[in-house]
Amino acid sequence: MQGTRLKLAVALTLATAVLGGLASTADAKTAAGTGGGADPYKVGIVYSRTGLLAAYGAQYIQGLRYGLAYATKGTNSVNGRKIELTLADDGTDPVKAVSAAKDLIGKGYKILAGSVSSGVALQMAPLAEQNKILFISGPAATDAVTGINKYTFRSGRQTFQDVKTAATFLRGAGRKVVVFAQDSAFGAGNFAAVNAVVGGQGHAVSRLLVPLSAQDFTPFAQQAKQANPDLLFIAWAGTTAPAMYRALTQQNVFGVSNKIVTGLAEKATWASYGEAATRIDFLSHYVSTAPKNKVNDFLVNAMRKRGQVPDLFTPDGFVAGQMIVRALTEAKGDNVDRMISALEGWNFVGPKGQQSIRQSDHAMIQPMFQVKLVQNGNRFTPKVTARIKGQFVAPPERR
Repeated sequence: MQGTRLKLAVALTLATAVLGGLASTADAKTAAGTGGGADPYKVGIVYSRTGLLAAYGAQYIQGLRYGLAYATKGTNSVNGRKIELTLADDGTDPVKAVSAAKDLIGKGYKILAGSVSSGVALQMAPLAEQNKILFISGPAATDAVTGINKYTFRSGRQTFQDVKTAATFLRGAGRKVVVFAQDSAFGAGNFAAVNAVVGGQGHAVSRLLVPLSAQDFTPFAQQAKQANPDLLFIAWAGTTAPAMYRALTQQNVFGVSNKIVTGLAEKATWASYGEAATRIDFLSHYVSTAPKNKVNDFLVNAMRKRGQVPDLFTPDGFVAGQMIVRALTEAKGDNVDRMISALEGWNFVGPKGQQSIRQSDHAMIQPMFQVKLVQNGNRFTPKVTARIKGQFVAPPERR
């Protein structure tokens, strides 16, 4: 037992040291590659430090640093060379993301990662193919990233996996399902997936799309109530979620539909569900108490030392770190074709549990969860009601 404690203490100390070093990484305005010894591996991270999805970007980058710490055993080195991150803020804007990516590619970067936004990811992927560099998309959920080209991978889940998990809440046939979503690539992707998966099971699926610029959600909540669906599937991302849920509650939408299903968002939003929180059935990409494995234990324990808890997209960054280290280690350098071969078909344990990268289309096969929120005073804690194996929610193969 003492030996176990010692190993854990050493691991956490190494992780802390590495995180301290990575925290000082320059932004995209600073050229990489300085310092003595062998030249570092340059990795560009184009993510949302600001913008609509800034909260997700913060979780992603934090997870990335822990993932690199874990995968390199605290050295932040592969093959005797340091991994040097250069961070670029896309502001959740595809135009800014492409500009930053082109700048990094022009400086010789062979690996880019990040993409919290689906709209950004769909612009980054073709750029990766055109320039023959490795691109690892992050929390961006659009199904279109999977199989888009041989240079593009993903470290997070995709919309189909959310929807397949949501479908496990629906019983019987011939039900009426309404997708309540933002009018964006993310929202469109969710509707397409629900229509394909749930509609394919004999249910009638329609959509109610809300403009991204909307500030008053009352009219849309009223439409949702009038639709009176058997299942209202909510697909929402970003800072407007609290106002949207308030509108749904005020219009008594939760008292109409038989089931309200949505993805469990980051912890900061849980209180925003208000009175309806305990009545929602949540599909969950990740909550820190759900997985039972040594990788998640490392992440939880390392963050606990800093007074933190892993959040929704922390594992997406963590897995990106694991993928970067795997690619560089097996390729013994930054030859892109070799890095691609190293990742295709790779089976590994991430914070969520057993995961694999499907060789044919780079889909990330991973477990998902069903969750309910339990209220204790003004606080909510997640209760895992089901763990769903990755193979059960795997997306159709795309060639």
